[in-house]
Amino acid sequence: MSRVSYSQPRVIIGLLALGIIITTFILAGRLHNYWRTHQGPKLFQPHNQYYLNKERALLDKLAIIFPVNNNTDMQFYRNTWFRDYLFPVCDWPGPECKIVCYRDSTYRTLDMKTICFSQALKNIDKEFFIKLDDDTFVDMDYVVDLINQYQGWKSPVYISDHRRTGHRDFPDALNGVKYGNGKFYMFNQELAKCLKPDIQYKKHRNEDSLFGGMVSHGCGEPNVLYLKEDDTKIWHKSYTNKNKNIDLAYIKNH
Repeated sequence: MSRVSYSQPRVIIGLLALGIIITTFILAGRLHNYWRTHQGPKLFQPHNQYYLNKERALLDKLAIIFPVNNNTDMQFYRNTWFRDYLFPVCDWPGPECKIVCYRDSTYRTLDMKTICFSQALKNIDKEFFIKLDDDTFVDMDYVVDLINQYQGWKSPVYISDHRRTGHRDFPDALNGVKYGNGKFYMFNQELAKCLKPDIQYKKHRNEDSLFGGMVSHGCGEPNVLYLKEDDTKIWHKSYTNKNKNIDLAYIKNH
């Protein structure tokens, strides 16, 4: 039997074809990341168990404060990356409720619900919190990046689309305070510690401006790091990405 020479054309062609196939699979694994909305930083490249474990360790520092009502589709959010980090804020005790306010809430009493969960934050052993409306979705990689960047921060951090109140008709502690857009705001434990939930104000007020007032009067605006959110990583009312378009808004007949 004659020995096979690697110079023979068929062997060379076969080896070249095998090399091309292997290279294609490697590049495809690196270039395509179908389950995320954007490529994260080099620290969190996909398909590497070490970095996936580090990513999970960062997310374990997070609690998603999630005010719910009878119309909230918990099944939808349990099937997203939110699942292990959800802290539903409920009117009354229930199987999935982490924070219970023991009072019926309506659109006009959401300020009371905000006071309720703000008081509970001090008893939750997490470094970061996201307050999220139940018609909103946020990209996981974006949240991981923020936690990685601001973990261990020694001063209050408040991330949102900030604005100022202008209730000239009701001059009180909430007039002119800086507050975040209610669909999403993220903050750290340092901010939760210095909140002032017993702030006094007049009449019903927007729940998000109330939270901003708790920050301003409890922590002091000069002591807070206010950061602008990246709206390209947050979806409100509807989710549109690649070939998906999902309506997240409230269904009127429910």
